[in-house]
Parts: sequence; structure tokens; C-alpha cells
Amino acid sequence: MKRTTAAAVLVLAMVATGVAAPDRDGKRWWSFVEMLANDEMQGRDTGSPAHRKAADLVAAEFQRAGLTPAGINGYLQPVKFTGRKIVEAESSLELVRNGKAEKLTLGEDAVVSLRISPAEAVEAPLVFAGYGLTVPDLNYNDLAGLDLKGKILVVLTGGPSTVPAPLRSHFSYPIERQKFLEQAGAVGLITIQNPRTDDVPWARSTLARFQESMSLADSDLVDYKSLKLGATINAAHADKWLAGSGHTITELLDLVTAGKPLPRFPLVPSLRARVKVNRRDIESQNVVGIRPGSDPSLKNEYVVLSAHLDHVGVGEPIDGDKIYNGAMDDASGVAAILEIANELNQEKVTTKRSLLFVAVTGEEKGLLGSRYFTAHPTVEAKRMVADLNMDMFLPLYPLKILTVYGVNESDLGDAIRTLAKPMNLQVQDDPQPERNIFVRSDQYNFIRHGVPAVMPEFGNAKGSKEAAIEKAWLDKRYHAPSDDLNQPVDLHAAADYVEFMRRLTVNVADAPARPQWKPNSFFRRFQ
Repeated sequence: MKRTTAAAVLVLAMVATGVAAPDRDGKRWWSFVEMLANDEMQGRDTGSPAHRKAADLVAAEFQRAGLTPAGINGYLQPVKFTGRKIVEAESSLELVRNGKAEKLTLGEDAVVSLRISPAEAVEAPLVFAGYGLTVPDLNYNDLAGLDLKGKILVVLTGGPSTVPAPLRSHFSYPIERQKFLEQAGAVGLITIQNPRTDDVPWARSTLARFQESMSLADSDLVDYKSLKLGATINAAHADKWLAGSGHTITELLDLVTAGKPLPRFPLVPSLRARVKVNRRDIESQNVVGIRPGSDPSLKNEYVVLSAHLDHVGVGEPIDGDKIYNGAMDDASGVAAILEIANELNQEKVTTKRSLLFVAVTGEEKGLLGSRYFTAHPTVEAKRMVADLNMDMFLPLYPLKILTVYGVNESDLGDAIRTLAKPMNLQVQDDPQPERNIFVRSDQYNFIRHGVPAVMPEFGNAKGSKEAAIEKAWLDKRYHAPSDDLNQPVDLHAAADYVEFMRRLTVNVADAPARPQWKPNSFFRRFQ
């Protein structure tokens, strides 16, 4: 009852501020997207000179919007990485049966994943273990009873439909999965991509193998340290791996689609891997600024607005274009926090709590910039009361529905639903929990440190023309050079989204009480 009352007071307080409506044409928001996603920015790859240029531009905009520097060096927080790039000509994967090796084609049959720092040579038996998940809360364990010591685990992406989405997403996260793989003594993890749920078709996703992978230089923040190999299998060729087991990839995918349990079984071949990797030290930047609050007590608490500054840089050309501009992913999100900062400054809006604007690096490398920031925050960690994350919100059609990841986990969702009503917006939870989006964006690192968080995006109804537009965008533009400044964007819809996020920001910052996890939320354990 206290939380409900607080949410209502919070919304009334926001209305009472008399915040002036911003410019409704979205042109300034788009100018920030243009600033970050033009060809000269070279796709803003983590640690690149272009990313540093982007960080300096954002810092300058923070200053122009009246934000106080909150990094280590002014607005910038340096983040150190170890970079890894495969030398594919000197690397190989082979399936070995009865001493006879079948060489696999890298890029077509499978790719080596450098998210796991590979050993130069590995040869080990293979075991298929369903989704490879262990969920102690439900006594669910794909690894139970399997002898995995010294073996390589082969799993399908996703998770069982019997496990609620928050648990499924959480225990799929590398930080959690690694605990159980290490206990089992596994030496490698290989994933079969599910083409029925993947965002990016294999033919395009495989091009990413030429991009540099990274881990944080802080060894305490490195995952899968005990594993010697990671790889991803093209489902179209997965039967090469399954041959002789009595199972096929079509059978396994059909079981997933039907929500039925997956079998677990040893594979007939073993795997022999040779991996040549070039390594280097890298430094990139988070950008951090504060708009101080006005309340003598609450100004020491922070509402975080986050978005990721990096994209994937320059890569393999598609239709002759090799610059992966990242206009929607996620220059759009950074442009949104810049626009909110500018509007609040222009209208001289004061909020009781302070606002912490954070443009993080390394999201495309595995949420690494936000992981570093939440482990080494530039403000007192316990003072961060909420994270409002904006990542690739896709203003491709008028804003009528908000999909809010995390809407049912904290009372941030109550405020969102109340604010949405006068804007004639429908609010929905994640319509595709099997994609694990809630743990695939930067808000999850804040959640793991106990900070209630949401990520609102443009939503649509299943089977609608808007759903078809979004699906086409993912198929053709997600992590492709065509996510550029030439794509069609609804600027008025973008302005509506920014306005909603501005209202939500002021709402949370002026609320009498800090946001709380719902009593039944899985993520409450991090509080």
C-alpha cells in the first residue's frame, strides 16, 4: 500500500512541476544521432580513436547541458580491456571419429567464440546437455548426472518453457553459468544457435568473427576463466556434430518449439581445436555527468540514465559498405539522454534527486563498460536508486505501445503505467522472453548490484504491420552497415519516446521514496 501511494504521489508531483513540452519534431535528437553515427565516426568500436572522439563529443554535450563532470578525468572514466582477434588462417576445428578427422569450415560450419579466451590447442569429448542450464531455485539442472570432467559441453540457446523468463535469463548469463560449468569440470562450451529465435541470420552473424573480442583487464570481472574453448555451431550444419547419436537438429528444434524437454547424450565425435589469437591491451571510455538535485537530503541519491556509446566499428563489407554506423544501436539511446539533459537544462527543471547520465563503452563486447562502471562507480554505489536504460528503441513507426523490459519487477513499472495513460500509450511486458533481452543490455549490470532498472522500447502487437517492420529491421539492419543515417526513422515518434523518458526521469527523481523491487521479483535477491 505504501508503494502504491508513493507511486501516485510521485506522478502528481511530476505534473505539478509544470514541465514545458519540448520541441516535438525530434530534429535535435536526430542531430545527436547524426553526430555519432556519420561515416567519419567509423562505427565507434570500443577502444578505437573514433570511439574516443565520440566520447569527447558526448562530454562536450554534457558540459553544454550544464552537467557536472563525474568521471575520473573530467567526464571520462577510463576502462582497460584485453583485446583478442583470431588468426583464422592458423586456426581450425575438427570432428574426430575413430581417429579420422573431419575438418570444419570456419564461418560456415561454426565459429570460434573469443568471449572465452581460448587455449592454443584443445581435444576433448563432446556432450549435448540440452540448454546447459542450472536453476537451483526450481531444482532444474541440465548437468545433473552427466560426466563432464574434461569434456566440452554442447547446448542449444534459450531455455525451457517451464522456467520463468527472469530465472531463465539470469541463469543463462555467463557470470552464473560459469559457476556450474566449473564445478562440473567442463573445459569448453559450444552453443547451437536457434535460427527460429535468432535476431541475426547466420550468414551475417558469422561476419562478426573477424571483429575484435574483449574482456575487462580487471581479472575479477572476467568470465569463464577455467574454460579453454568457446564456439558457436551453425544449426544448418549441426547434424555433422549429431551424426550417430540418434538425434537430429530438426528434432531438437521441434522439441524447443513445442516446449518439451530436451534429451541429453554424448556425441560420437570428439573435437580437436587449434586457435591462434593475437592479443593487445586497450583503453576505452565511459562518459559520466551529473545534474545535481535540489532536495537537501535526496540530492545525494541518483537516478541513472544509461545508454551505450560503442558499436562494432568497421567490419566485413555488406553490399560494398563496411562501416557499421550503429545509428539505432545505440546512437539513438545516447542521443535520447543528451536530449533529455538539454531539455531539462533549457527549461530550468530541478529534480529532488540528482540525475546521473552515463554513456557506457563495451556493450557490444558483452556489457563490459556497464559492468566496469557498476563495479567501480564514480558515485557511492548504494546511492544509485534506479537505472533507466535506453538501447536501440527503434522509432520506426508511431509510438502507441511501450514494451518495457522489467516492468513487473519493481514499482518503476507502476509509475510507467500511470505516466503512459495520459499519453495514450499501452504498456506491455517482454513479448518474446526466449530472446533473453532483459539480460542482454546494460541495465542488467545495475540490477546485479541491487539497482531497480527498466528498459522501455517501442512495442507492437503480435502479427501487426509494426511487428513486421521491426522483424524486417532486425533481419536486414541489426548489426549491419545499413543501420545508418539513410534508414527511415519517424522523428515525431522518437520525440514522443524522449518525452516519455523525460517524464519518467523527473517522476522517479521527485518521488518521496526510492524505487523498490516487487516482493515476488526474482531480482529482489540483489537488493
